[in-house]
Amino acid sequence: MRKYRWIKWRNVILWVAALAIIGTVLLIGGQTVWDATTSILMVVLQLFFAILSMIIQFVALFWFLARGRTYWILPGETGSTWEDYRGNPEIVENAKRIVTLLKGVKEFKEMGGEAIRGLMLCGPPGTGKSYLAQVIANEAQVPFAYASAPSFQNMFFGVGNLKVMGLYKKARKLSKIYGACIIFIDEIDAIGMSRGAGNAGGGLGGLMGMGGSGLLNELLLQMDPPNIDNGWFAKLLRSLGLRKKKAERPSVLTIGATNLPDVLDAALLRPGRFDRKIWVDAPDYDGRIDVFQYYLDKVRRDENFTPERAALDTIGYSPAQIKHIVNESVVIAHQRGAAVSNYEDFRAAMETYEWGLKQPLRSMSEDEKRNVAYHEAGHAVAQFLLKPHERVWKVTIIRRGDALGIAATKPTHERYNRSDSEILAEIQVCLASRAVEEEFLRKKLNGVTSDLKQATELAGAYLGAVGMGEELFSWLAIGSSADALKALRPKINELLNAEMKKVKKLVMEHDQFVHAIATELIKRGDLTGEEIEELYVNLYGEKRPVFQDTPIQYDFAASQLQAAAAKEKE
Repeated sequence: MRKYRWIKWRNVILWVAALAIIGTVLLIGGQTVWDATTSILMVVLQLFFAILSMIIQFVALFWFLARGRTYWILPGETGSTWEDYRGNPEIVENAKRIVTLLKGVKEFKEMGGEAIRGLMLCGPPGTGKSYLAQVIANEAQVPFAYASAPSFQNMFFGVGNLKVMGLYKKARKLSKIYGACIIFIDEIDAIGMSRGAGNAGGGLGGLMGMGGSGLLNELLLQMDPPNIDNGWFAKLLRSLGLRKKKAERPSVLTIGATNLPDVLDAALLRPGRFDRKIWVDAPDYDGRIDVFQYYLDKVRRDENFTPERAALDTIGYSPAQIKHIVNESVVIAHQRGAAVSNYEDFRAAMETYEWGLKQPLRSMSEDEKRNVAYHEAGHAVAQFLLKPHERVWKVTIIRRGDALGIAATKPTHERYNRSDSEILAEIQVCLASRAVEEEFLRKKLNGVTSDLKQATELAGAYLGAVGMGEELFSWLAIGSSADALKALRPKINELLNAEMKKVKKLVMEHDQFVHAIATELIKRGDLTGEEIEELYVNLYGEKRPVFQDTPIQYDFAASQLQAAAAKEKE
């Protein structure tokens, strides 16, 4: 200890001696020494101000770049409640538990528990992940920060880290005022991708800040930091020994949203970070009725435009897609000068959304139009007869997008798996266009490229992925479907030829049906599923038969349609 004190005092004595020598030289040196000293000081001051100016410019630049592109929403600002979140009641029940914890953070801590820090929302786009986070914040009456993960990335390394630090610093301050705070990070996979996937942050990407694990590491730290006193006054008291209790951790809940949960780093998903996960999927039939009811109540519509009827046509649709289609139906009704929208407007909106705008080819010759009509008639007949779980939605030979014609179906109810007979039927539907070309037109056309591609992929999956052939081998085990397709080519070709013979027999047995659909398409341009059903009844005097599946499953689908029709009549 004495040695360190002597070193300290020795440094002081040396500085005093140096200053005394400099002062003595200036006093006895005369005008020449003063002029030289003044010149040196001027140069030093110029360098100092030049360096200071550069530092200020860099600080201003980094401050500007490090500003978070974050939307801060205070409690009650959006007004979104549980009544506004429709279609997934089970998700609402899980989210209400989160709200209960956020409202009672103090009581929960007194019980010995720790406030949750992370909630991961997974699911396809448009299912309402960000909206759910807003509802949770509004129901819990806590501040809500909306940020996009890609906005944290920057061309300069470290700037993204400053954004994350600033975001959480403000969230902790608001948490002390309101009791808790929510940070919502959309597309979190942009910065949370697994570090074992080659995203190590080296090279130019790491230097320029566009990738790397720096942002991920910062997020991991900010989500689960040590207990520290952030305020300067608390730190002063602790340094003076006047603050003995341990530092408290503000309650900040980070909600992440992603479409790719499988690529996230394991450290993000461990307990203490995103240890709770909710899968937000597209609503089922009852959920879609609820969503349609919510949006249709806000628009003027015809009585035939019911939620039940619309829900049957939109299997697999997300709430965002439903909202868009309802709005587009109102747009179409307004464009045609109607005061209310009807079901036909809804169908037109769906067709435009799924296929694109109508772009008829006025210069198409009658022979080419006939070719397209028979091509689509082949698909329509196979769909109508071979797919009991689906109904023909529309068949058209009016160009939409890059397709000269379309034969589209809609599921009659939610399906979560397919049998071997259904996959074979789908292959026959793909090959039906070529079968009709050969049997009815006596030629082969180049419009079957996508059909053959899809049929080959289905046959490959049938034999090499789901074990429905003679072997239980799966190409998924070797990770390369292309090589497996080449190896299975002889068997795939054999399967395709066998299904081609079946579908040729089918269309020839129903040749009148093929001719009738093609003729009507040439005259009118398109046909609805109801019109195709009517053609079949007029030709054969009965409704379509059930092929390749159990009548019980088909009756279930029919019962849903009958129930919807009964509700419409009521």
